[in-house]
Amino acid sequence: MRALVYEGPFKVAVKQVEDPKIQHPNDVIVHITSTCICGSDLHMYEGRTAAQPGIVFGHENMGIVEEVGSGVVTLHKGDRVVLPFNVACGFCKNCERGYTAFCLTVNPGFAGGAYGYVAMGPYSGGQAEYLRVPFADFNALQLPAGTEHEEDFAMLPDIFPTGYHGAELAQVAPGESVVVFGAGPVGLMAAYSSLIRGAAEVYIVDRVPERLQKAKEIGAIPIDFSKSDPVQQIRDMRHGDGVDKGIDAVGYQGVAPGQNKEAPSTVLDSLIRIVNATGMLGVPGLYVPSDPGGVDPHAKEGRLLLPFGKLWEKGLQVGTGQCNVKHYIRHLRDLIIAGRAKPSFVVSNVVPLNDAPIAYDKFDKRIEGYTKVILKP
Repeated sequence: MRALVYEGPFKVAVKQVEDPKIQHPNDVIVHITSTCICGSDLHMYEGRTAAQPGIVFGHENMGIVEEVGSGVVTLHKGDRVVLPFNVACGFCKNCERGYTAFCLTVNPGFAGGAYGYVAMGPYSGGQAEYLRVPFADFNALQLPAGTEHEEDFAMLPDIFPTGYHGAELAQVAPGESVVVFGAGPVGLMAAYSSLIRGAAEVYIVDRVPERLQKAKEIGAIPIDFSKSDPVQQIRDMRHGDGVDKGIDAVGYQGVAPGQNKEAPSTVLDSLIRIVNATGMLGVPGLYVPSDPGGVDPHAKEGRLLLPFGKLWEKGLQVGTGQCNVKHYIRHLRDLIIAGRAKPSFVVSNVVPLNDAPIAYDKFDKRIEGYTKVILKP
């Protein structure tokens, strides 16, 4: 089959690789119909991780069941399914409590597993024609037959639930004011989710005009941090007041206003400044050990310098961690089916798998017109 293979920093290629096979009675093989490029794929693409050449990327996957293991009960050949990016067993202590992002079974020695991601287990990615799905009864959610809502459903494996997770971590409630840092796909979904949950005002901070325009189109208030300090911009708009809740959809790749170099703690610092006392911060943005060009030696060990005293003084609460997609995906699917949510507004390109190397290059460079890319194997 054809698959997108990592060859080294900033280099991927579509190659012929071995077809996946049933390895356990609980496996299914899915013929991929849509798979997305994710911002977190760029961490591997840019050579920031320990990913080795040969890994097949792709953790945002959906398709049609092609082959069914003998132990699978609820799925049949021909079923249309969407696959949470978390690979989970469904029966360990964490899965039983709903924390499928931290499954203790699928990736011994590391809490949690995922398709096509370094250190997240031996699970090949879905930017390919076919994908093996383990513990399939638990890990595959059935969709209505046909092709309706294909682009909306393609947002379900990761970014729509992850954005919603950010709003849940911050416990966004009706009538509240919210700020989201980052208007990439997850940030836009966090803003959208906050609006779905009834937030009165949602500010979203970025510097890419196309992304800020997308935010405006869904009813959020765009803040361009390249013009001036976003915290002061929001306070000026709110007559000196801060906001009730804040969401970090950027992570360690934050950029300080007026600079073009990474400042790993800048987003959290800004959130602590702008969220009012007793507010809550949701942090779905990725924080892992990194070396942003030697700017912050502590970041290489995953350490950040933060105004913790101010966070304590204000009585702020912080929720962090990967999204437990299984917890949200069924409800978000049903919102789509009912016409209450249309997350495909974020999709900018739908391209053949063979064009994936070009799409990666443009998405990585934040070129206009490449906000969210769906690949079609």
